[in-house]
Amino acid sequence: MKKTASIIFRSAFLLILGVVLGVYLGRGGAGSEPFGLSLQHNDKMSKVLELVQYNYVDSVNVDSIEGATVNELLQKLDPHSLYLPPKQASAVNERLEGGFNGLGIEYTLLRDTLVITQVYPGGPAAKAGIVGGTRVIAVNGKIFAGTGITDSAASAVLLKKEKQAQSVVITALLPDDASAEKSFSIKPGRVPLSSLDAAYVERNDVGYIKISKFAATTNADFKKAIARLKVQGMKKLVLDLRGNGGGYLTAATEMADEFLPKNKLIVYTKGVHEPRTDYFATDSGSFQEGSMAVLIDEYSASASEILSGALQDLDRAVIVGRRSFGKGLVQQQFPFEDGSAVNLTVARYYTPSGRSIQKSYSRGVASYRNELAERMRKGELFSAEMSLNDSAINKKSPYRTSSGKPVFSGGGIMPDIFVPADTAQSTPVIIALTDVQLFTSYVLDRMQPLLHAYPLADKFVNSYSPTDAELNDFMQYASVVTRRFPKEELKASAPAIKTLLKAYAARFKWGDSAYFHVVNKDDHAFNQAFAAIR
Repeated sequence: MKKTASIIFRSAFLLILGVVLGVYLGRGGAGSEPFGLSLQHNDKMSKVLELVQYNYVDSVNVDSIEGATVNELLQKLDPHSLYLPPKQASAVNERLEGGFNGLGIEYTLLRDTLVITQVYPGGPAAKAGIVGGTRVIAVNGKIFAGTGITDSAASAVLLKKEKQAQSVVITALLPDDASAEKSFSIKPGRVPLSSLDAAYVERNDVGYIKISKFAATTNADFKKAIARLKVQGMKKLVLDLRGNGGGYLTAATEMADEFLPKNKLIVYTKGVHEPRTDYFATDSGSFQEGSMAVLIDEYSASASEILSGALQDLDRAVIVGRRSFGKGLVQQQFPFEDGSAVNLTVARYYTPSGRSIQKSYSRGVASYRNELAERMRKGELFSAEMSLNDSAINKKSPYRTSSGKPVFSGGGIMPDIFVPADTAQSTPVIIALTDVQLFTSYVLDRMQPLLHAYPLADKFVNSYSPTDAELNDFMQYASVVTRRFPKEELKASAPAIKTLLKAYAARFKWGDSAYFHVVNKDDHAFNQAFAAIR
């Protein structure tokens, strides 16, 4: 599995964490300073913990019990009120604040050698001159290549240095000059982390921007990207929120403001202890006129639903994809002195038409967590009719968009254009190949000479296509996996494998924008969104 020298969440792991990130909507405010729950000596919870600590037969980590007890209490309220242990609270907050502390590299092990696959722009490794494809020979004088090093051993060394903020001396072979070893001294430091995965122009005037989370820097990242795309001729926009589990409420409202005219209601929140708060657009939007489509799926949650719901209610964008997750609860984080925190639901949010999109959690947390699997089992991910017939959707909804079009409440944002899940892009063959990083390994091993022939990403994306001979070579290279599958399954997966070979090669040399530029060529949802605004 690909490793990252820092706490970073990517790709499929992002989807798993999406709902967790969506928990953290509230940001700052008078209620966010450190505080203590009322655990006085006369409180039952405090007394029981004290009894366990001083009287129980075995040694017990009381802190862990306290966390479990508090979390059990919170989960009886709703699925998104949570207790976060210090490490988890730190990881979530760090990720949403637009960066992390570390070296700023991702790496994989290739035949007993640690190879750097990605270098984060602006991070310590990038500043030191490290580039993708660098093969690490030694770390702090200790040989790393050809010694049987494992993923866990490599992670232990690098992550320990990051945690201690100690400089790391890497001896390596650069991809463009493998004849001479070079040494780099890298001190862990701040690594900027954009919340935009991709931004490019497709076919002259349609821009594509993919946002992975709503973080502190999202609006600034978007403004920079949209300005660059406009210079390149962009007049229309496809905004991709698939897999985006949410983030800060303010980041979502700032983003909506980019597309809406002054004084339009974006969202409002209210709760028993929280008076109604309305969020309105200003007149500072950077893309108020051009046609746009928004891509969502069942992993688009929370802040993603605030943005897509506002744009749908106000007839500003066509929503394309599948019904979103259905999280309409607002959390505020209350930190403790030990670094742990409670994410407590303090309000519900409502779209401009007045609808709540929170799905029911009346059957308990386990049922709530399993709801996406139920959608799959019932066929909702593959049928627009099944999606509309789902009992979670209020089919007699009184809510209307600004133009009078009916919209639904009670279980997520229902798209205007339904696009079924594409199983051809996630076959068992492709999942198995991805799990052991064979696409990345093949690019590092076999495709770097090919990439030298393409100085620009656009030329590679638009003119290169893997041949059948290259596909066969990859199948042999990956035989440890491919030999386990019948020929019929391999043949059915071949088109998607070719696309991913090209996409991983593009990512290696030009980054995530090039990766998505490649995969979107064959993405049915993207093509539907593209057609909707043409």
